Amino acid sequence: MIAGAQSEIGAMRRVLLRHPREAWEGDARIGREWRALRYASAPVHAAAVDEYDRFVDLLERLGAATVFAPAGPELGLDSIYVRDAAVMSERGAVLCSMGKAARRDEPQALAPTLDGLAIPVLGRIDGAGRLEGGDVVWLDRRTLVVGRGYRTNDDGVAQLRGLLGDTLDELLVVPLPHHRGPDDVFHLMSILSPVDRDLAVVYSPLMPVPLRERLLERGVELVEVPPEEFDTLGCNVLAVAPRRCVMVSGNPLTRARLERAGAEVFEFAGGEICAKGAGGPTCLTRPLERG
Repeated sequence: MIAGAQSEIGAMRRVLLRHPREAWEGDARIGREWRALRYASAPVHAAAVDEYDRFVDLLERLGAATVFAPAGPELGLDSIYVRDAAVMSERGAVLCSMGKAARRDEPQALAPTLDGLAIPVLGRIDGAGRLEGGDVVWLDRRTLVVGRGYRTNDDGVAQLRGLLGDTLDELLVVPLPHHRGPDDVFHLMSILSPVDRDLAVVYSPLMPVPLRERLLERGVELVEVPPEEFDTLGCNVLAVAPRRCVMVSGNPLTRARLERAGAEVFEFAGGEICAKGAGGPTCLTRPLERG
């Protein structure tokens, strides 16, 4: 059994990352790829490396042991957002099948790293199935919610359910909105970040009604992200322990609301590694073990 794998809020003991130093190589590669991947603008490699080093240092100071997956020529700029390539369960990892074609090689690229860490691969999403880790959230150890959208389809959800078997009691599937269309970077975790068993950061204007109702039924207090902080990744909040969390700087209203709810908040600069690729701290990390 992998300790705490079926949690989004337990004390983060070990986390998988992929550094842009290797994954992005340099400004020449960034210049070739960023437009096709729909980045807001071209990241600056040296600045991104510095931001990422500071992010890693923050995670380590907060108690997480960091493990790095290697880069490779088959992987693109998006590969630093390692959460999407795998889902963790107590019995092992499920390798995803990416809805974004440019990312199709990322799940299999994680397999050697997981093997080296003695983390078994429970299975793979294959065939017509599509599943990305940003659409998969543990509400508690036995309850999983999956967003059905452009990156995750019904076949992928069904395969995930079969692979997880009796490791969970309930899998709740919720429809995601069209929002800005199939080319946009939009996952379930774009609108939901658990911070404690009874506290979550949400963006209600785009939240499926059944999910919002389920959270309220469970007694979860909702920290509402204001519209002006949605695009600046105010809803993308990484819990490193219950009510202890990390978020991108530049979202003061959301931070203040979190702190009023009793959360301790740590910020990092993410102008290059987060804002331009629309991926926050949950996207940058694949927690492997939690307390």
